[in-house]
Amino acid sequence: MRFSPGKTLHVTSLQWAFLILSLFTISFAYAQIPQGYYTSAQNKNGYALRLAMHNIIKNHASESYNGLWNAFYSTDRRPDNGKVWDIYSDRPGSTPVYYFTFGSDQCGNYSGEGDCYNREHSVPKSWFGGSVAPMYTDLFHLYPTDGFVNSKRGNLPIGKVTNATWTSSNGSKVGTSNVPGYSGQVFEPIDSFKGDFARTYFYMAVCYMDKNLGVETQSNFIGGNLKPWSKDLLLQWASMDPVSKKEIDRNNAVYQIQHNRNPFIDFPELAEMIFGSDTNLTFTTHIPIQEPSTWKIYPNPITNQLNIQLSDNQTDNISIELYDMMGKLRMTIQNAYEDHIQLDMSPFAQGIYLLKVANDQNIYTYKIVKQ
Repeated sequence: MRFSPGKTLHVTSLQWAFLILSLFTISFAYAQIPQGYYTSAQNKNGYALRLAMHNIIKNHASESYNGLWNAFYSTDRRPDNGKVWDIYSDRPGSTPVYYFTFGSDQCGNYSGEGDCYNREHSVPKSWFGGSVAPMYTDLFHLYPTDGFVNSKRGNLPIGKVTNATWTSSNGSKVGTSNVPGYSGQVFEPIDSFKGDFARTYFYMAVCYMDKNLGVETQSNFIGGNLKPWSKDLLLQWASMDPVSKKEIDRNNAVYQIQHNRNPFIDFPELAEMIFGSDTNLTFTTHIPIQEPSTWKIYPNPITNQLNIQLSDNQTDNISIELYDMMGKLRMTIQNAYEDHIQLDMSPFAQGIYLLKVANDQNIYTYKIVKQ
């Protein structure tokens, strides 16, 4: 049975309390969060939640600067060919102009794109005073990137560009800011990595909220806080570019090295709960969903069609409800009796959705990522 947004059978409403409870007690099934890791943030909101997250992630193992080269082997290896996953040259959905090989293509000297890769501080080290531990080697904001593109970015803030003065082979730009509140020069990554940058900066603003990340005025930070114009832009980017499997895998890999995590990857909704409009909402740690072993919800992340495969003895009076992150009901199916239901997600924008599947005995909730 196939359903699309224009062919819903019946529209109902859920209690808002149920939606909030469901939305914030689930997480990605494939995120390997250690049991109890976020327990101390339980039932907190607003500034208290930010402080609790700070205390959870601040005390991490500090990698040496030379050790970053080896760390990249596990944190930034492309799954398709084993090459360096460089966010300044990668072109998702297409083939990059060039690839870097681990070890042999380390910078060095460079004179143009594709010459070598280096250790990019996505939060430039000059913003926090140079070789200051542990920010200087924190893998959550250090990426292997094209040395030449990195030099073009320099220590510019990240932002939205108008009138680009330089553009890389994958579309990263340097130019005048097009963001209200800042009129200087900025660096703009491509859309596919804007959410990555946003969640990196949210991490830095929590992990190092007691440090000065705005030593230079040309920065996205003031003290340990994001500047208002920067915060608003990054919240937009985080919503526009949802958490990818790349980020989840990298989060898990960094955890193995540093023994801390980026909570904004584990729980993307924290961005609005700490920095946005949802500071009144209470954080509840993930409760694993125990759905019948014969049920399958796939694929996730999804591009177009979502499949709901149910076991034969679980198909009586099935109801399905799909919500967006604003709590708006986007699709409803009532009284279905099929063991395989297909939902057409193609008309929906990229983002995170809450799927509720219920029968006469149980209710199960899932977080769906639309790419």
